[in-house]
Amino acid sequence: MSGGVEWALHCCVVLTSVQVPVPAARLAELHDISPTYLAKQLQALSRAGLVRSVQGKSGGYVLTRSPAQITVLDVVEAVDGPGDAFVCTEIRRRGPLATPPESCTAPCAIARAMAAAESARREALRAVTIADLATDVESDSGDGTLAGVGTWLTSVD
Repeated sequence: MSGGVEWALHCCVVLTSVQVPVPAARLAELHDISPTYLAKQLQALSRAGLVRSVQGKSGGYVLTRSPAQITVLDVVEAVDGPGDAFVCTEIRRRGPLATPPESCTAPCAIARAMAAAESARREALRAVTIADLATDVESDSGDGTLAGVGTWLTSVD
């Protein structure tokens, strides 16, 4: 997974703490990251329909649905695309001892193992929601952590 997934997940979690749009620049400042880089992740989330961009003086980004309805897999696929992490290139058909194509009618042991791992990865990422992550942040960092983040995000410097 790309580093953009981590930033996108953090943004989704902190957006649970506010009821108003948050400018991308404010999210970038909170996370001490380049606004340009973060904007790419937010655009990916927007294209996937996970966040919505609100225009105007009080504009910014908001979640498009309940945090309980957005899975970690949704965010991963928004940023990195829906493709599998492993793509078999049929290496066994190459080289001086290549397996003939007619003997390669079923996936090899490596492709089967990677497909099983991919299935487990997707299942695990689908089982965790942004709401779950927000709850864990509160548990890990203390009650009121996200409320404090929300206050900071919406304060005017």
